[in-house]
Amino acid sequence: MLTMKNIFILLIASLTLISCGETDPRSVDAVIESGDLEAIKAKKQTVMASYDSISKVIAQLDAAIAEKDTLKKYPLVTTFTVNDTLFSHFIDIQGNVETNQNILIYPEYQGLLTKVYVKEGDRVSKGQVLARIDDGGLSNQLAQLETQYQLAKTTYERQQRLWDQKIGSEIQYLQAKSNMEASQSAVNQMRAQLGRTTVRAPFSGEIDEVITEQGQVVAPGSQALMRIVNLSDMYVKASIPENYLGSITQGTKVKVSFPALNTSIDGKVKSVGNYINPNNRTFDIEIDIPNKDKMIKPNLVAKLEINDYSEDDAKLIPANVIQENSKGEKFVFLISEVENDEAMVTKRQVETGKKYEGQIEVLSGLEDGETIVKEGALTLKDGSKVKIKTTN
Repeated sequence: MLTMKNIFILLIASLTLISCGETDPRSVDAVIESGDLEAIKAKKQTVMASYDSISKVIAQLDAAIAEKDTLKKYPLVTTFTVNDTLFSHFIDIQGNVETNQNILIYPEYQGLLTKVYVKEGDRVSKGQVLARIDDGGLSNQLAQLETQYQLAKTTYERQQRLWDQKIGSEIQYLQAKSNMEASQSAVNQMRAQLGRTTVRAPFSGEIDEVITEQGQVVAPGSQALMRIVNLSDMYVKASIPENYLGSITQGTKVKVSFPALNTSIDGKVKSVGNYINPNNRTFDIEIDIPNKDKMIKPNLVAKLEINDYSEDDAKLIPANVIQENSKGEKFVFLISEVENDEAMVTKRQVETGKKYEGQIEVLSGLEDGETIVKEGALTLKDGSKVKIKTTN
């Protein structure tokens, strides 16, 4: 006949035999350090089997203790009631702020930079003159060409009047017309060349940096003159793993946070890339960013919470209450037959979905309003009696 002393001796002996075997932490560490994936998986299965063995031994001992222990010291547990609720799953990704209107302005003509009209921080409008380069006599050449053009134009107009009156030859009329058109083309080319000596703003924005000072000699393709940035047209760009390709589309809601500014905004995905980067198996997305106060700058780090899944009537439970046996089956313990603060637990297999911030969605196995064991479930078995801890 078992006595309480014999029961505890049996418990210690059983646990010692099991723990000294496959669940020895030193043995586990050795398998992990070996780097052999198959060996690690096999070790996990062995450990899970050992866990099942421990559960069986504990169940036998619990039965023996229950038979001998008239005080009925049941395991103390806390509970959680399952309710249908809104569940939103998010992907946490880091991105960078970018803008298409952030460029360096280079000279288009070689010569002396005679005048810089702006300084750093100045707001400028599209087409505004920013600087001038010495034209090296182009303006004088343009004046001469314009004079020649006016003469050619006058000659052509006279020849045209004579030709309309059937006076003179056709060849004279055509030569006058050709001379005028050639002069006009020469003037247009010179004006275009002279226009390159004037540096204008390609779009409205702010002068972020003046790189080349007045008085320096500049040339096309050499050192940039200045940087202009438009902080109104900003967006966040991020690379997303390809397995989310089906759940992130144009219009998907995104919460964008800027740790450096301690602020966040709500936005939507503006565009989804059609190209998968073969190096890291990702695709790009862009989110428009309002920037009224101009605090958001290019290359600022942004943290994105992308809502890739939502369910209005989801059954959420704490992720840490889920247990798993050696077969990979997931289960929880359901509270039933409650009387005062005592109850019986029933093992219930469940199928789980997505997990986020310590909560996991149960796809099947639980119903709305059912109560499960939250804390204290590790040593329980199907049919165990428990004592429910009351909370104030």
